[in-house]
Amino acid sequence: MAEIYGKKTGYCKGKGGSMHIADPDIGILGANGIVGGGICVASGAGLACRMKGKGQVVVCFLGDGSTNEGSFHEGVNLAAIWDLPVVFAIENNLYAEKTRITDTAKIIDLADRAKSYGIPGVVIDGNDIVKVHETMDAAIARAREGKGPTLIECKTYRWHGHFEGDQQAYKDKAEVEDWKKKDPIPRFRKYLADNGVLTAEGADKIDADMAQEVEDAVKFALESPYPAPEEAEEDVFA
Repeated sequence: MAEIYGKKTGYCKGKGGSMHIADPDIGILGANGIVGGGICVASGAGLACRMKGKGQVVVCFLGDGSTNEGSFHEGVNLAAIWDLPVVFAIENNLYAEKTRITDTAKIIDLADRAKSYGIPGVVIDGNDIVKVHETMDAAIARAREGKGPTLIECKTYRWHGHFEGDQQAYKDKAEVEDWKKKDPIPRFRKYLADNGVLTAEGADKIDADMAQEVEDAVKFALESPYPAPEEAEEDVFA
């Protein structure tokens, strides 16, 4: 939260902002403000993981719009050729900013592109948390076995606009309401209740705890100092 607020206490000392979140200590190498910019980085990290031989796996999250960038072909193709331990997870929310997927891709399932690279392509309900976990678990295990990358397409939706102030005039209101019924959070909550994993009271407590954690994070961010002007050129690598 402090990073999003541009504060010195943020992961990147307030210089990364919302589009460049990074925390190497827990394996987050960094998001990228360039569409598809993280795909080749992921393949490079995958090569490093294989050379280290510690059984590490890279998971690269990308949007549907980035699959039309040249970096998608370059990154996925290289990972496939070298059997790198990388899982490419496409979050297909049907819109690349304001452009619907049917206006940018002829195929219905983007995961079909995996065939041209000779790797598995899987299409799943991205709003089904259990299915996402199972599919990712299998892809990660496959990568650890040295069998190379997997391309997973998670079908989902973006309720909110691409940016603050986006009125989403390009969307059908009925479509938005229909997707709201597929909200993964209440679906997963029901799954846990039906399987005796979590009671309603337990779920409510988690909701309250998370809300408090967010409030604390916002408070911390607001009270944190901004970076000093003389620090502007520190930690700049390019």
